[in-house]
Amino acid sequence: MQPVPHPAEIQAQTVFDVEDISRVYRMGDVDVVALRGASLILREREFVVLVGPSGSGKSTLLNILGGLDVPTSGRVLFRGQDLAKMTEHERTWFRRRSVGFVFQFYNLIPSLTAQENVALVTDICDSPMNPAEALDLVGLGDRRSHFPSQMSGGEQQRVAIARAVARRPAVLLCDEPTGALDVSTGVRVLDVIDRVNRELGTLTLVITHNAAISGMADRVITMSDGRIAGDVRNTSKLTPRQIVW
Repeated sequence: MQPVPHPAEIQAQTVFDVEDISRVYRMGDVDVVALRGASLILREREFVVLVGPSGSGKSTLLNILGGLDVPTSGRVLFRGQDLAKMTEHERTWFRRRSVGFVFQFYNLIPSLTAQENVALVTDICDSPMNPAEALDLVGLGDRRSHFPSQMSGGEQQRVAIARAVARRPAVLLCDEPTGALDVSTGVRVLDVIDRVNRELGTLTLVITHNAAISGMADRVITMSDGRIAGDVRNTSKLTPRQIVW
């Protein structure tokens, strides 16, 4: 018997349909299996937290969803389009138009101001936010003329988030976005990611080793040994400031 869909799932459109994907890397004479038959559906407006030990396949799955990698077998459909069947040029355009990435390290260009770092992305998009608008969204409107060296780690991460969302992506993929931050700064960054999810309706996936962050998610997906080991929907959500780290 099929499970009864959650009311939110009935209303929301499917963004990703991941069908039995595996990913095998060749390391010399050894095959390293990073994903083993993973399947899941991700819908618009969801906030999804991905947890699991190192080596469980979290980052590999995120890279495949973001078009940075392709599965060895199985299919990943983005709004009905198979990413694995796209040419490299088509995947580049998919990433440029539809995906925002936020990583543990900010990757800002030191010689550019916050606004100029965001403008690097908006200059190559079809219908982007104004860079100043994106910085306002993450609470840094008054820091737009500052260089990375003049900003704290949390502020730099918020600039990185502004840069990721300025293109108005359908998907925001975050790999350990608070991993290099202290607790209070991490909470502010999570506040921003949560706001982006709520106000822009962006499907948001966050990889974390901090299980407490799971409390703010719509869904918590647990990975183990390259497999989806659990997929649980929270009956109630915490705000980032309610999380006990």
